[in-house]
Amino acid sequence: MSDPGASAASSPAPPTPTGPRPKMTSSGRSAVPISSSNSDSTDIPEFEPFGLPGPRGFPPLTDYLDILEVDMMRLPEETNKQQHHTNFYNSDYLVVRRGQEFEVKITFNRPYKPASDKFAVEFVIGSSPQFSKGTYIPVFPHNERSSPWEGSITNTADDTVTMGVTAAATCIVGKYNMYVAVVTPFGIRRTRKDKSRNLYILFNPWATADAVFLDDEKERDECVMNEMGILYHGAYDDVAERNWNYGQFNFGVLDACLYIMDRSDMPITNRGDPIRVTRKASAMLNSRDDEGVLVGNWSGDYTYGVAPTSWTGSTDILLTYASGQMPVCYAQCWVYAAVFNTFLRCLGIPSRVVTNFYSAHDTDGNLKMDIILDENGRIDRSRTKDSIWNYHCWNECFMSRPDLPAGFGGWQVVDATPQETSDGMYRCGPASVQAIKHGQICFPFDAAFLFAEVNSDVVFYSRNKDGTMEPVRVNRTHIGRMVVTKSAGDMTRREITDQYKFPEGSTEERTVLEKAEEYGCKRDKSELPPADVDLILPTLEVSVGDDFEMSLEFVNRSDERRTVDIYISGSVVFYTGVTSSEFLFRNPTVTVGPNKSVKESVTVESKAYMKHLVEQANINFIATGKVQETGQIITAMKVITLHNPKLTVTVSEGGRVSEEMTATVEFTNPFSFSLEGVYIRMEGPGVMLSKSKYYSLIQGRTSLSWAEYFTPQRAGDSRVIASLDCPALRQVLGQASITVKP
Repeated sequence: MSDPGASAASSPAPPTPTGPRPKMTSSGRSAVPISSSNSDSTDIPEFEPFGLPGPRGFPPLTDYLDILEVDMMRLPEETNKQQHHTNFYNSDYLVVRRGQEFEVKITFNRPYKPASDKFAVEFVIGSSPQFSKGTYIPVFPHNERSSPWEGSITNTADDTVTMGVTAAATCIVGKYNMYVAVVTPFGIRRTRKDKSRNLYILFNPWATADAVFLDDEKERDECVMNEMGILYHGAYDDVAERNWNYGQFNFGVLDACLYIMDRSDMPITNRGDPIRVTRKASAMLNSRDDEGVLVGNWSGDYTYGVAPTSWTGSTDILLTYASGQMPVCYAQCWVYAAVFNTFLRCLGIPSRVVTNFYSAHDTDGNLKMDIILDENGRIDRSRTKDSIWNYHCWNECFMSRPDLPAGFGGWQVVDATPQETSDGMYRCGPASVQAIKHGQICFPFDAAFLFAEVNSDVVFYSRNKDGTMEPVRVNRTHIGRMVVTKSAGDMTRREITDQYKFPEGSTEERTVLEKAEEYGCKRDKSELPPADVDLILPTLEVSVGDDFEMSLEFVNRSDERRTVDIYISGSVVFYTGVTSSEFLFRNPTVTVGPNKSVKESVTVESKAYMKHLVEQANINFIATGKVQETGQIITAMKVITLHNPKLTVTVSEGGRVSEEMTATVEFTNPFSFSLEGVYIRMEGPGVMLSKSKYYSLIQGRTSLSWAEYFTPQRAGDSRVIASLDCPALRQVLGQASITVKP
């Protein structure tokens, strides 16, 4: 008799699967496939009989009401797009918003008789339309049958009926197919499927019943209708701007946004809920775990894609993703935020890009950024792991939050930059701004992480020879120094720090921090006596390639002389706060008389930092020192963003819609060395689609000029924006304002 154990042991191992991971299906667990693609649709029969036909089949239906023509009233100048604020969408189809009436004209073969004729307008979305799921919606001209959407006849003229349809303010957002169905004694006959009768239904911030309703006309115009954005970067005391073309109305962008949701396998039935849509999109805008839109890259090597600093708008990115169906290279935080903003505004969700200066990361929810010093007060870079981003961009979107207590709706933070996982995926939000401000960090989603980004403390630890560490200085005001966004209605910036946090040191702030601690956020409680010597670093404006003086001021507030052993470190850093290389180190000893101040100057030569510069040209100075008489530690930090040369952009005079114009970009290489592999991009909202030009070499001290023709499509004020980018010089920007007459 054979040994069954031996038989089992000798059986071959199952084959290792190769190729792409098999996709989970709904087969066997649901009666019909779960519809998760807006691009999939089903054919509805042109005739649905009420019963079996007789021996000779159904009689001719010529005696009954028949549909000859359907006019979707989809032109930009017609009432539908005008009243729904969708006339800017460059689409051949009707685009309307939910919760608001739109009209279609139906021409029959004879005059419509309300008493005897019965018809319905049917709307279908997805591959498995069902009335109970909200994916098949029949709308009737009278209230003889219930429907989640409202219908009425608004006008009758000869054989033509104008039907008013109001989609429910909670309906699915996406692309629908429309049919007209007529009841005959033998069955229902309807129009055949026709692309011209497709329509898009979007969120509606103008409708009070919609979850994204925003009752502020100026904010609505800015956060839904404006295509011209300004992204803020640099340092909090030297804020820089870059223009961005959101392009939410450009041809193909709306379809690209719907494709993003299809690619995520988001069920069609969830796409009417802005909470679910924004949370899913925050994961899909990055490619970390779902083949989403953008690949993040902070390395400085962009050989296989476009440098993040080179992009000037969202349209190219979204259209490339939708057509190639592969993630687009490359992005950093402001690119993620800008493209996410396009997605939100395109679908009708009010949104804006926000910049937080000195943003805390890698905090693990402990509200501390640790900087380790050795026993002499010098920073220990090998043990200092946390990073403080000079700035970080995220999005705010406006919606109600029925899942939270009253008062926590309104602006919500969403962030597509892949930093930490949330419920297993790289995504963040939506988190209520009010919840962040009031320390309600248990509220979904990811409020604790965002709370730490604006409220962490910078804690300096002294590491003793035996490895023990003790806090020697705590800076409670450095993180979240300033939060800004573009002002509604003009091109200036608006500070909104007070929407995220109470004033530093206030009673309210202490209460909020205590509440956050109750929910598990740990912060440093050290109450250290303030040092009686202050160290002040100046605010400087320095251009790339310049030599400059860094003057450190020591202020002695005591009645005795103080001697300070100071360590001054100058490093080239990425904007994420990560050090690329240290190019300067000084360790002078400074003596300050009682109640006096002394300045210590450090000369910084361009040849010392130029060869180390990375993109965005940030230099971080950290000065730490120890007072000999008291043993107290003093510290100061300053980020200097070196100013790049500018592009000069000029536009020809007398702009009119559909008349050709010229835009010219000029640049002079101010350096003695040549610039290689140079890309220049140019575009403008409503006036110019993205154009680019490549220069293999721009020699030192030489100039270039590039002119392009363009034809404005819309009247009004706009800008032509341009960028120059190459490995040796990133983020060279320029713009020109333009007014286009009708």
